[in-house]
Amino acid sequence: MSPAQKSAADAILSGPRKSLDGPFNAWLRSPELGDRLQKVGEYLRFNSSLPRDLNEFAILITGQHWSSGYEWFAHYPLAIKAGLKPEIAADLKAGRRPAGMSADEALIYDFSTQLHRDRQVSDRVYKGVVDRFGEQGAMDLIAVNGYYDLVCMTLNVARVQPPAGSEQTLAPPAIPAD
Repeated sequence: MSPAQKSAADAILSGPRKSLDGPFNAWLRSPELGDRLQKVGEYLRFNSSLPRDLNEFAILITGQHWSSGYEWFAHYPLAIKAGLKPEIAADLKAGRRPAGMSADEALIYDFSTQLHRDRQVSDRVYKGVVDRFGEQGAMDLIAVNGYYDLVCMTLNVARVQPPAGSEQTLAPPAIPAD
Protein backbone atom coordinates (compact mmCIF):
# COMPACT_ATOMS: atom_id res chain seq x y z
CA MET A 1 0.00 0.00 0.00
CA SER A 2 1.30 3.44 -0.85
CA PRO A 3 1.46 6.09 1.90
CA ALA A 4 -1.60 7.84 0.36
CA GLN A 5 -3.54 4.57 0.28
CA LYS A 6 -2.57 3.81 3.88
CA SER A 7 -3.69 7.26 4.97
CA ALA A 8 -7.06 6.86 3.22
CA ALA A 9 -7.50 3.34 4.63
CA ASP A 10 -6.66 4.54 8.14
CA ALA A 11 -9.24 7.33 7.81
CA ILE A 12 -11.93 4.82 6.82
CA LEU A 13 -10.97 2.32 9.51
CA SER A 14 -10.91 4.96 12.25
CA GLY A 15 -14.36 6.28 11.27
CA PRO A 16 -17.77 4.83 12.06
CA ARG A 17 -17.55 2.03 9.44
CA LYS A 18 -14.44 0.33 10.86
CA SER A 19 -14.11 -1.72 7.64
CA LEU A 20 -12.77 -1.55 4.11
CA ASP A 21 -15.59 -3.77 2.83
CA GLY A 22 -17.84 -2.58 0.02
CA PRO A 23 -16.45 0.04 -2.36
CA PHE A 24 -13.60 1.16 -0.14
CA ASN A 25 -10.94 -1.29 -1.31
CA ALA A 26 -11.66 -0.27 -4.91
CA TRP A 27 -11.59 3.41 -4.01
CA LEU A 28 -8.10 3.01 -2.53
CA ARG A 29 -6.86 2.73 -6.13
CA SER A 30 -7.43 6.49 -6.18
CA PRO A 31 -6.74 7.31 -2.53
CA GLU A 32 -7.56 11.01 -2.53
CA LEU A 33 -10.84 10.35 -4.30
CA GLY A 34 -11.59 7.46 -1.94
CA ASP A 35 -10.90 9.59 1.12
CA ARG A 36 -13.12 12.41 -0.12
CA LEU A 37 -15.92 10.02 -1.07
CA GLN A 38 -15.87 8.20 2.25
CA LYS A 39 -16.32 11.54 4.03
CA VAL A 40 -19.38 12.34 1.89
CA GLY A 41 -20.69 8.85 2.58
CA GLU A 42 -20.12 9.26 6.30
CA TYR A 43 -22.32 12.37 6.30
CA LEU A 44 -25.02 10.76 4.17
CA ARG A 45 -25.17 7.51 6.11
CA PHE A 46 -24.70 8.76 9.66
CA ASN A 47 -25.68 12.45 9.69
CA SER A 48 -28.29 13.00 6.96
CA SER A 49 -31.22 15.21 7.90
CA LEU A 50 -33.55 12.43 6.72
CA PRO A 51 -34.85 9.92 9.27
CA ARG A 52 -32.63 6.84 9.30
CA ASP A 53 -35.32 4.43 8.04
CA LEU A 54 -36.12 6.65 5.05
CA ASN A 55 -32.46 7.23 4.28
CA GLU A 56 -31.86 3.47 4.27
CA PHE A 57 -34.96 3.00 2.10
CA ALA A 58 -33.46 5.39 -0.47
CA ILE A 59 -30.22 3.39 -0.34
CA LEU A 60 -32.11 0.14 -0.99
CA ILE A 61 -33.98 1.77 -3.88
CA THR A 62 -30.63 2.73 -5.38
CA GLY A 63 -29.15 -0.71 -4.78
CA GLN A 64 -32.16 -2.33 -6.46
CA HIS A 65 -31.94 0.09 -9.39
CA TRP A 66 -28.32 -0.95 -9.99
CA SER A 67 -28.88 -4.67 -9.19
CA SER A 68 -26.11 -4.33 -6.63
CA GLY A 69 -26.17 -7.50 -4.58
CA TYR A 70 -23.52 -6.28 -2.19
CA GLU A 71 -25.32 -3.00 -1.55
CA TRP A 72 -28.55 -4.84 -0.80
CA PHE A 73 -26.70 -7.33 1.41
CA ALA A 74 -25.00 -4.52 3.36
CA HIS A 75 -27.99 -2.19 3.78
CA TYR A 76 -31.00 -4.50 4.03
CA PRO A 77 -30.31 -5.31 7.73
CA LEU A 78 -29.61 -1.64 8.45
CA ALA A 79 -32.92 -0.63 6.86
CA ILE A 80 -34.86 -3.26 8.82
CA LYS A 81 -33.11 -2.29 12.06
CA ALA A 82 -33.99 1.36 11.36
CA GLY A 83 -37.67 0.43 11.06
CA LEU A 84 -38.36 -0.35 7.40
CA LYS A 85 -40.92 -3.17 7.17
CA PRO A 86 -39.53 -6.36 5.61
CA GLU A 87 -42.61 -6.54 3.34
CA ILE A 88 -41.72 -3.17 1.81
CA ALA A 89 -38.15 -4.32 1.18
CA ALA A 90 -39.42 -7.60 -0.31
CA ASP A 91 -41.67 -5.77 -2.80
CA LEU A 92 -38.82 -3.45 -3.73
CA LYS A 93 -36.43 -6.38 -4.19
CA ALA A 94 -38.98 -8.02 -6.51
CA GLY A 95 -39.15 -4.84 -8.62
CA ARG A 96 -42.64 -3.87 -7.47
CA ARG A 97 -43.88 -0.62 -6.01
CA PRO A 98 -44.12 -1.57 -2.35
CA ALA A 99 -47.61 -1.99 -0.95
CA GLY A 100 -48.46 -0.52 2.44
CA MET A 101 -45.95 2.34 2.39
CA SER A 102 -46.45 5.26 4.75
CA ALA A 103 -46.87 8.70 3.18
CA ASP A 104 -43.20 9.46 3.94
CA GLU A 105 -42.02 6.19 2.42
CA ALA A 106 -44.12 6.85 -0.70
CA LEU A 107 -42.46 10.28 -1.06
CA ILE A 108 -38.98 8.75 -0.79
CA TYR A 109 -39.92 5.97 -3.21
CA ASP A 110 -41.47 8.31 -5.78
CA PHE A 111 -38.60 10.81 -5.60
CA SER A 112 -35.84 8.20 -5.78
CA THR A 113 -37.54 6.11 -8.46
CA GLN A 114 -38.27 9.13 -10.66
CA LEU A 115 -34.73 10.42 -10.20
CA HIS A 116 -33.23 7.09 -11.31
CA ARG A 117 -35.72 6.29 -14.05
CA ASP A 118 -36.43 9.76 -15.48
CA ARG A 119 -33.29 11.63 -14.38
CA GLN A 120 -35.71 14.23 -12.98
CA VAL A 121 -38.56 14.49 -10.47
CA SER A 122 -42.02 15.93 -10.96
CA ASP A 123 -42.94 19.26 -9.41
CA ARG A 124 -45.54 17.50 -7.22
CA VAL A 125 -43.02 14.99 -5.83
CA TYR A 126 -40.32 17.64 -5.28
CA LYS A 127 -42.81 19.90 -3.48
CA GLY A 128 -43.93 16.97 -1.34
CA VAL A 129 -40.37 16.24 -0.26
CA VAL A 130 -39.59 19.90 0.46
CA ASP A 131 -42.86 20.40 2.34
CA ARG A 132 -42.19 17.32 4.49
CA PHE A 133 -38.39 17.34 4.91
CA GLY A 134 -37.35 20.90 3.99
CA GLU A 135 -34.87 22.02 1.38
CA GLN A 136 -32.01 20.36 3.26
CA GLY A 137 -33.94 17.09 3.24
CA ALA A 138 -34.47 17.38 -0.52
CA MET A 139 -30.75 18.00 -1.07
CA ASP A 140 -29.80 15.15 1.25
CA LEU A 141 -32.17 12.85 -0.66
CA ILE A 142 -30.63 13.86 -4.00
CA ALA A 143 -27.17 13.31 -2.52
CA VAL A 144 -27.93 9.91 -0.97
CA ASN A 145 -29.25 8.71 -4.33
CA GLY A 146 -26.23 10.09 -6.19
CA TYR A 147 -23.62 8.89 -3.74
CA TYR A 148 -25.07 5.39 -3.64
CA ASP A 149 -25.28 5.40 -7.45
CA LEU A 150 -21.49 5.80 -7.36
CA VAL A 151 -21.16 3.15 -4.65
CA CYS A 152 -23.25 0.68 -6.68
CA MET A 153 -21.39 1.46 -9.91
CA THR A 154 -18.11 0.81 -8.09
CA LEU A 155 -19.38 -2.42 -6.56
CA ASN A 156 -20.68 -3.66 -9.90
CA VAL A 157 -17.58 -2.77 -11.92
CA ALA A 158 -15.24 -4.13 -9.23
CA ARG A 159 -17.43 -7.28 -9.10
CA VAL A 160 -17.86 -6.99 -5.32
CA GLN A 161 -20.34 -9.66 -4.25
CA PRO A 162 -21.81 -10.56 -0.88
CA PRO A 163 -20.50 -13.66 0.86
CA ALA A 164 -21.59 -16.94 -0.72
CA GLY A 165 -24.91 -18.15 0.61
CA SER A 166 -26.10 -14.70 1.65
CA GLU A 167 -29.88 -14.69 1.79
CA GLN A 168 -30.48 -10.99 1.31
CA THR A 169 -28.93 -10.12 -2.01
CA LEU A 170 -29.82 -9.34 -5.62
CA ALA A 171 -28.78 -11.08 -8.81
CA PRO A 172 -25.84 -9.20 -10.34
CA PRO A 173 -26.30 -7.37 -13.61
CA ALA A 174 -25.14 -9.07 -16.78
CA ILE A 175 -21.61 -8.25 -17.86
CA PRO A 176 -21.65 -6.84 -21.40
CA ALA A 177 -20.01 -8.92 -24.07
CA ASP A 178 -17.06 -7.36 -25.88
